[in-house]
Amino acid sequence: MSDTELAANVEHSVERLVSENPQPAEAQRSGRGGNNPFPQPTRDINDLFNPPKDLALMRQRLFEVRDRIELRVDEFERYWPYIDNVWVRQHRAGTDKTGTYTTDYYACRLQRPTYTPKDVDKPRPEGKPTRKKQIREGGTCQMRVKTIRYNGGYSGYMITQIGEQNQHSHDLEHMDKIKRTTVLMDIARSEVMKGYMPASVFTVMSENADRLDEAGGHYLSRNDIRNASQAWRQVHREPLRVHEGYKYDHGNGIVRYDDTAPEHVIAARGHFIESALNGSLAAPPNSLRYPEEFRGFLEPYLPSKNMVADENGFPHVTLTYATSMDSCLALAPGMQTVISGPQSKAMTHYLRSRHDAILIGVGTATADDPALNCRLEGVGGYGGVGWEGQPRPVIIDPGARWILTPRSKVLTTVQEGHGKGPWVIIAPGFAMDPMRLEMLKHYGGKYLGLTEFDKRWRLRWEAILKALAAEGIKSVMIEGGGMIINDLLQPEHANLISSVIITKAPRYLGRGGVMVSPAMRQDHSGKPQPVVEFQDVRWQPLGEDVIMCGRLPNMDESLGRMTTSEPSH
Repeated sequence: MSDTELAANVEHSVERLVSENPQPAEAQRSGRGGNNPFPQPTRDINDLFNPPKDLALMRQRLFEVRDRIELRVDEFERYWPYIDNVWVRQHRAGTDKTGTYTTDYYACRLQRPTYTPKDVDKPRPEGKPTRKKQIREGGTCQMRVKTIRYNGGYSGYMITQIGEQNQHSHDLEHMDKIKRTTVLMDIARSEVMKGYMPASVFTVMSENADRLDEAGGHYLSRNDIRNASQAWRQVHREPLRVHEGYKYDHGNGIVRYDDTAPEHVIAARGHFIESALNGSLAAPPNSLRYPEEFRGFLEPYLPSKNMVADENGFPHVTLTYATSMDSCLALAPGMQTVISGPQSKAMTHYLRSRHDAILIGVGTATADDPALNCRLEGVGGYGGVGWEGQPRPVIIDPGARWILTPRSKVLTTVQEGHGKGPWVIIAPGFAMDPMRLEMLKHYGGKYLGLTEFDKRWRLRWEAILKALAAEGIKSVMIEGGGMIINDLLQPEHANLISSVIITKAPRYLGRGGVMVSPAMRQDHSGKPQPVVEFQDVRWQPLGEDVIMCGRLPNMDESLGRMTTSEPSH
């Protein structure tokens, strides 16, 4: 008897509980037992060898859901089946009247009541083996989440926690131990349906333990594979075989022998593993790279990844801009001007990736028609997952002057999946075109109306920042334009600014340019004084430019020795 025949005999003896009842010929051809179709697999062994990017990390994030998670539709469909051993859908709230939002509610599997098998089980259909039922623990975890699918100018999912319990009463490994994911069961079923023995399938799937663990298969067993393929085996009773390059070794089960494995099998296995180790989602050609060695000097001035709003309810605010040697932002008002070099440009996009929002004024939005996204390689839309690393564009437009159209770069960026929809901050009393309101909402943006003004009848920065914090924004990067920068450099706003990062380029733009030059300050005797003296300063060359990082002095210290000399009107 050959090794394969011996292995087949062993496998059939293990599967003796599977029914031997014959099935109609058409049922065998269609893969259906009478009127009971068995599930068709949607994955194969390649999904195990070449898993989605950062699978273990994404499984842990989707298990914990500590913060809001945003994924594209294809990403949700790719990752969610790897965690469906944890989350069980309770009900679908349905779709809103516009057909834009669809909401589903999920609960941890252990929220279900404890199951205790009955003393007398109900009779099984003829040919069906008796199920060995065990007590299933339940009612031990009350964590719940909801998923909202959005279909508009872009499509995506948002996953958030709901309910009072904000963490599981168990870890992910515990769920992997008591329940397998549909991905693993699909892979197992697909291999058996190709004619391979469950023992052989188990050996191949277990060969790369790290890949199997990432997919939640640390506790995968031969019985799992038999269970996954049982319906198919009830119909298809043909002898099964071992995988190419494997053999039955008496006492050791199915083993691999590389020295005699077909070359195409070894090459394919190597290809899949190499792709998984080296592969990432392809980044667009216009993506930017900012080397790790140039990030360290910025770190003390950036928001921490787990930060919360300060005691006053303000987010972390980084004021950043690029100027010429004569402190100009542009050659003329309304004229887009390139000032800094490519290295500084990449740094700017790295800074954007570290903030929840990027804020500009309506003048800059009108003049530059900016995309207001992050093109750093590895963020969402540029090789990363979802919209992670993409800041929320915020435009200060009190008079609702910004004319937004589907051709605006900030909206085409949303359509392409490379950025988020903008939020526009307006003052009350301006009649908004309903079409503009609907269009902004269609692309995932919205208008925020504020009613608090300063003594010059401008929207108060305190109100703006608190409104953003109330929307979940923990950090804001303010890039301009000139009026906003000059206003925020005034001492009365010093306590709102967490850090300042300025790029100085080696060029003069000349008179008539848009300058960074705050209003003059005087001491109590009328003598002119410096408006700002930065503290905790660090200079760093970067390409042809030089970067200055610093902080504004405490407001009380600055105002204690100065008075404002406002220009006459």
